Amino acid sequence: MAGQSISRRTLLTALAGTGAAALIGCEPARSRQPNTATAIPDALLVQVDGGLGVLSGGERLTIPRGVATADGQAVYATAPDGAGTAFWRIDTATGRTSTRVTLPGQWLPQAVSADGTKVALTSNATNATNGRPQGRDVSPVLIADVTGVRHRLELRGNFVPEAFTEDLAGLFVLEWLPARAPDRYRVRVVDLATSAPGPLSTRAKTPVPPGAEEEMRGDGRQAVLAPNRTTLYTLYTHQPDHRHTRDLVSGRPGNAHAFVHTLNLVERWAYCVDLPHPFGAASASGHALAVSPAGDRLYVVDVASGSVAEISTEELAVRRTVTLARATGSAHAAAGHDRLFVGAGTAVRAMDGERLGAATGWSVREPVTGLVLSPDGRRLYVGQTDAVSWHDSATGEQLGRAEVPGLVVVHGLAGRS
Repeated sequence: MAGQSISRRTLLTALAGTGAAALIGCEPARSRQPNTATAIPDALLVQVDGGLGVLSGGERLTIPRGVATADGQAVYATAPDGAGTAFWRIDTATGRTSTRVTLPGQWLPQAVSADGTKVALTSNATNATNGRPQGRDVSPVLIADVTGVRHRLELRGNFVPEAFTEDLAGLFVLEWLPARAPDRYRVRVVDLATSAPGPLSTRAKTPVPPGAEEEMRGDGRQAVLAPNRTTLYTLYTHQPDHRHTRDLVSGRPGNAHAFVHTLNLVERWAYCVDLPHPFGAASASGHALAVSPAGDRLYVVDVASGSVAEISTEELAVRRTVTLARATGSAHAAAGHDRLFVGAGTAVRAMDGERLGAATGWSVREPVTGLVLSPDGRRLYVGQTDAVSWHDSATGEQLGRAEVPGLVVVHGLAGRS
């Protein structure tokens, strides 16, 4: 997540394209754009009305039931197969697929390990980004790879997979409380050897004491994975009367309206970086998160107030905040080596990433639905209504545009090594 962006803890894809690919049941569908259409220079991961997908030159692959790896190199797909579920991996650069295996029962892919080898699947469509699950007492979760089932969990309570630990021995989950009528959740880690969920550690690497686990009621807006794939950062907004673990342990009051939840996938600790007012006061959709390619800086933007915050990932503290012109609509951000790009409405703004100085900008034809930088940083892809345009990242000049019917959002790059 700039690195590669995940829409709140979930990675996606949807290979779409200028020609609307007809879906055949739940199987991936491939189409080729007309010869007169402009080929997109870099392969992109997108979401379209039909599911997840990849835009790659003249080809468009739509995957109704899939989840992408963090680096965009592969998509894991499923399709009903009688009483079971067909499960396979698609290479986004070549289109090659692994041998299909059949999983017992009906499953949907939800989360992929940071190294791209393991997948957590659930029996329903609820994932870590799409809202509150229905009440339940037991949550079945399947862990699989291209060879088949590795673990089958029957978690007592209402759990949703979020991410894997770096050593693949644990699964981070959202536990929704109370299980039958959920209105809040907390992050826990399940030991895959014992199937037992337990608390995370503090930043000091000590176990969180009983009663001091954070319970969240707000909106998880967006998550990004650090470039080295060891840390997951998630932006939360609208946390009424929220108290962090450090506040619960110390007895201090807490009432954060927005913060970045930092989850260390290696050492299994979590820490929250509070954001100052007015972050969190306006709609969650007006907020966005991006990480620098070096992984040393996080940027949080709130377009409703025009606020931009820079967070040091080493210190886990806000270094500074600046103000841009206010905007309306959904916010999107992408960070390059020396620039930060912010999109909302029909405007794209570019700021100096080091100094967060005065912004320049340009307008696009329709409301922005995603910003993605090319691998060399020279092109900025801008998702719009039923289209993707790409621009010179230094000047904003439009270099090309491709129609993508049904485009929902542009997520990141695909098919990179």
